[in-house]
Amino acid sequence: MSLRFPTSHVPCTFQRAAITANQLLSRAITTANLRNAGDPEDDFVSFNNETFNFNDNPSNPVDSSLISQLQQQNGSLQHTPLFLNRIISSCAKSASLDVGVRVHSLVVKLGFTSNLYICTALIDMYGRCKEILSSRKLFDETHHRNVVTWNSIIFGYLHAKSPKTAVELFVKMFKAGVEPTPFSVSSVLVCCSQLEDGGVGAQVHGLTLKVGFGYNVVVGTGLIDMYSKCCFVEKARRVFDQMEEKNVITWTSMVNGYVKNLQPDKAMVLVREMLQLGLRANYVTYNSLLSSFSSLKYLNCCKQVHCCVIREGFEANMYIAVTLVTVYSKCDCSLEDFEKVCSSITRWDQISWNAVIAGFCNLGCGDRALKCFSEMRQTRIDIDYFTLTSVVGGIGVISGLKEGKEMHALILKTGYGSNIFVQNGLVSMYAKCGAINDSKMVFSSMDERDVISWNSLISGCAHHGYGREAVELFEQMRKTKVKPNGTTFLSVICACSHAGLIDKGLEYFNLLQIDDSLESPRVEHYATIVDLFGRAGYLDQAESFVYSMPIAPGPTVYKALLSACQIHGNREIAVRSAEKLLELWPSDPATYVLLSNVLTMTGYRGDAVGIRTLMYDRGMWKKPGFSWV
Repeated sequence: MSLRFPTSHVPCTFQRAAITANQLLSRAITTANLRNAGDPEDDFVSFNNETFNFNDNPSNPVDSSLISQLQQQNGSLQHTPLFLNRIISSCAKSASLDVGVRVHSLVVKLGFTSNLYICTALIDMYGRCKEILSSRKLFDETHHRNVVTWNSIIFGYLHAKSPKTAVELFVKMFKAGVEPTPFSVSSVLVCCSQLEDGGVGAQVHGLTLKVGFGYNVVVGTGLIDMYSKCCFVEKARRVFDQMEEKNVITWTSMVNGYVKNLQPDKAMVLVREMLQLGLRANYVTYNSLLSSFSSLKYLNCCKQVHCCVIREGFEANMYIAVTLVTVYSKCDCSLEDFEKVCSSITRWDQISWNAVIAGFCNLGCGDRALKCFSEMRQTRIDIDYFTLTSVVGGIGVISGLKEGKEMHALILKTGYGSNIFVQNGLVSMYAKCGAINDSKMVFSSMDERDVISWNSLISGCAHHGYGREAVELFEQMRKTKVKPNGTTFLSVICACSHAGLIDKGLEYFNLLQIDDSLESPRVEHYATIVDLFGRAGYLDQAESFVYSMPIAPGPTVYKALLSACQIHGNREIAVRSAEKLLELWPSDPATYVLLSNVLTMTGYRGDAVGIRTLMYDRGMWKKPGFSWV
């Protein structure tokens, strides 16, 4: 589809299917859009533009007695389109379809079918009640349309999750000579966000400048949201910097842009700048910022934002509480901290339980995840595919094959056996439990497989001594439409390392390096190649490979080399690797233990004791291992 305006003929084809946008922020943005887009032209416009949201559970349904009262009245009430407009608009905001249909029949009876404002209100009502076909039929029958009529049908299709049709109608409106309003533009920008079509969004941006909406705070916020969701965060920031007026939703939209594009540091700086200017962040701002933290290095940032949340009184907010649970677990917090965060949850619904179960799985506490699942079932809260996927992941953590088979039976009983996310979880769970045949059985039964499906089975084979089978699976995957990613290559190179397939492992590593469509090799890939050389006894080649790396070697690289030295008793290379590790990461006890083991194996017991003593003197202790067997 090409978006063609009379002043511009730049074609742009929609190549992506519509996807679900960030509902929380979109609601905030679009609600603000309507509150700022009011037109005092008539009462209907004010009603039509009052609330632009996606509320599927109306809290104030229309009282049907009002309709009965209207039908029983004679005289002036029968001839007041304004009163009908108010009732229809109320039906639209409360999604009261039954009452709205009764009012529509009354409109026909009273002969108001040619009244533009009443027809527009009905179009809006049907659209908000998800009866888009009825809305479109009425729109097509309305021959004289104003901009509010067009806005209503455009929003109807947006509400019905048909953003492409909404954009097409926006183009038709423009070609019909109807001048858009800020509301029209903000609506179509939301469509572009959902379609992730930055090309059409850029054309709409050009249109806003031509019609004089460039400095409108609602339109500007919509542009930031659109560019961010289309992964053009620099363009979003340019629009943000050029805006003379910004509200809290504008700032939150820019924060969310950084979050979506995996730039949590910039999101933190922006929120700090926002607070320094005296603006009070809302719960959406904090929720968005918190969701950007996903690793141990951001744990302190998470705690800082948590303090702000408590200070502002948002800790009891159900969205914030669930996000805190999720984020703390992803940041690898202590079990004690995680349990404290869980205790702040006041509403235990499906989403809350899912977050807690997934959190325990992230922290490696599969037994606690199973206990929470049992409690969730006892409270008779419905489970969904996310619940089952999380629980299956927790079972994989504890290698509980018996519990895994029981959960598999429950999955089949509840009808989620064909869900791809649940199936992927089962493949991974069986593989982690060492039941490779069961893992293959689930994999073979899948009608559709994605990259996670292949990665789960390949990784399982690699870690349980089925190296050649992992290589065969990888070759099969290359013949399908599913493209391998960095994790796939990491698993198959690891399989080659365990199976002694040096040439094959190097072949796959070179493929990862030369294929521009794949991500560049990470430190983990280089560490696996060092392990590949080391296991085969090629320690000199492994050391040379480390020194020739184009990126800085991480601790995993030197540890792989040090472990190989322990296996083959090479003291010289072990000492050099240990010196490098101690220079860069002096607080890692694993380095001292590995070096001590190498020295013990090569006959330098006195030196080995000295290394252990040095470790203890520096306040470090070897973390004890454990087994479920």
